[in-house]
Amino acid sequence: MSKLRVAVLFGGRSGEHEVSIRSAASVVAALDRSRYEVVPVAITKSGEWLGAKASANLLPLAECGPLSTEIDPHFSLQPGASSGFDLVFPVLHGTFGEDGTMQGYIELAGLPYVGSGVLGSACGMDKDVMKRLFRERGLPTADHICLLRGAHRDRVEQIEKRFDYPLFVKPANLGSSVGISRAADREELLAALDLAAEFDRKIIVESEVAGREIECSVLGNDLPEASLPGEIVTQQGFYDYESKYVTDDAELAIPADLTDEQVVEVQRVAVEAFLAVECCGLARVDLFLENGTGRFLLNEVNTMPGFTSISMYPKLWEASGLPFSALLDRLIELAIERHEQRRQTRFEL
Repeated sequence: MSKLRVAVLFGGRSGEHEVSIRSAASVVAALDRSRYEVVPVAITKSGEWLGAKASANLLPLAECGPLSTEIDPHFSLQPGASSGFDLVFPVLHGTFGEDGTMQGYIELAGLPYVGSGVLGSACGMDKDVMKRLFRERGLPTADHICLLRGAHRDRVEQIEKRFDYPLFVKPANLGSSVGISRAADREELLAALDLAAEFDRKIIVESEVAGREIECSVLGNDLPEASLPGEIVTQQGFYDYESKYVTDDAELAIPADLTDEQVVEVQRVAVEAFLAVECCGLARVDLFLENGTGRFLLNEVNTMPGFTSISMYPKLWEASGLPFSALLDRLIELAIERHEQRRQTRFEL
């Protein structure tokens, strides 16, 4: 039986370029070589698609295992015209990779790929749209206000009337905590708004939720399943980019110290959030366990969560009985399943 040739896309035009390379290295290293040929495909920060050999040079080769670099994969928007691979694993985080743009490109090419489709990816990236979908489904989430770049400084008084400090300010369309700031007063709020505006034209402002940070991994298509939940205990006040990928000073409690009833509720809310955003394949759902009320509040859904050696998504599934390599097998199976379902759709009259 011939091996499935998997093109692993990584890098990309986003503030999460370096994180994507780390995630891709972990994925490439864990893919079962008895089942797959792995073809690395890197996208530079300027948007250039590199050949397989140049792409491989960006990965820690001693850790990654054998790679197929003799034939460069050819991507084409004409269905059936792509060559050199059978399936795409887009290990891309942030804009131009996780926001539906790359998914649209792969859809036009008629290829199977891991993860959510265009709609789920776009909704999962836009924190404003995502929260509105949560509320439409009756799911609990913190109140927020959405601003547009250019007018963001004019809304400071409105923000202060609606929320108490401290506040969190975020680009609406980015991940890995890039561009996110905590503001304890007006001066810090203005600086946070300016920073977020550098990364997106839409800016989210919301009150800080006092509580525990809980995360849950979800896997599946139409009938998704949730992992055991985990908890993040940070030293920096919140789980920022440095804590996630540089200092590794956050404690990951896996599984989280929750009652059986709380575990069931986290899993229920996580699956509901996954369905509300129309995710496919995988997502990591982030929640808060609010102090005082004991409520679980949805923070966000990540449709292509980190796959680095310290990332929560694979760690939670490993704690739930699904090792990293088997998790990747399942993600590829789900990608093929969804591709076959799409092929049953009629597009012509």
